[in-house]
Amino acid sequence: MTDTPTEGGGEQTETGDGQPTGDGPPTGEQPDPEASTEEQPEPDAPTDAGRPSVLVPLQVLEGESLPNGTPELLANARVVLLGYHVIPEQTATEQAREQFGEKAMSKLGEFADTLAAAGADVETRLVFTHDEATTVDRLIYEYECLAVLVPNSTERVDSVLVALRGTVGVGRNTRLVAGLFADAGVDVTLYHALNEGESPDDGESFLDGVRADLIKRGVAADRIETLVEDADAPLDAIAGRAESHDAVVMGETDPSVTTFVFGMPSEQVAERFLGPVLVVQRERPEE
Repeated sequence: MTDTPTEGGGEQTETGDGQPTGDGPPTGEQPDPEASTEEQPEPDAPTDAGRPSVLVPLQVLEGESLPNGTPELLANARVVLLGYHVIPEQTATEQAREQFGEKAMSKLGEFADTLAAAGADVETRLVFTHDEATTVDRLIYEYECLAVLVPNSTERVDSVLVALRGTVGVGRNTRLVAGLFADAGVDVTLYHALNEGESPDDGESFLDGVRADLIKRGVAADRIETLVEDADAPLDAIAGRAESHDAVVMGETDPSVTTFVFGMPSEQVAERFLGPVLVVQRERPEE
């Protein structure tokens, strides 16, 4: 587990292994005004390249905690545990850090220990920000996260619904599902709501290809089911189908990562389902 505290104006802090870290960005880099009080990642922190990276955002000072079942769900992941607190525009981020940083880091440390005990590799970040959407979006790309968790509780993780709408980014979906569940004995249901003009045979052919990819990635064939449906309201259909599963994996439906994570589609599925939703992110476009 990598645990690095917040940086402060002019003072040195220590990383989780006791090594000092500087208080400013490397030469040639400009500081991010929204990140001026967040903890910085340890440069040489070990990571497991075979584990999918999942961002878990929690408003630690608003009473959000790690929901039941999250450690088991992410036991095979590289978890980026983001503790964030939205502050008013007139409040300086440095002021908020001095006032609340120690309390927030203590809570983050407890959550990180719980995740690590379940088997996850964990890195923590603490951010005081004026814009939560921008912060989440930036950290997704900074850590190359495959998915963001909409953290809801689950009693167990025996079955997962994987909702797929199109071919774009399917490989990222299968990487996440196989990485998290191939060795966990979890049943996987591949679900596809037909697009306009798409036949049931087209849908079955699409899911057969996804199923074959999962098998190549180590998911047992007898644990994968496929389901094609002609649904007028796909998000409502996903939420309804999710009720018989313990978690949902689905791709973002908008080029803006945070539009999905914090917008209406997330509310329609995560709030109605009341279980954890892993939102697979689009690959970052080349600049």
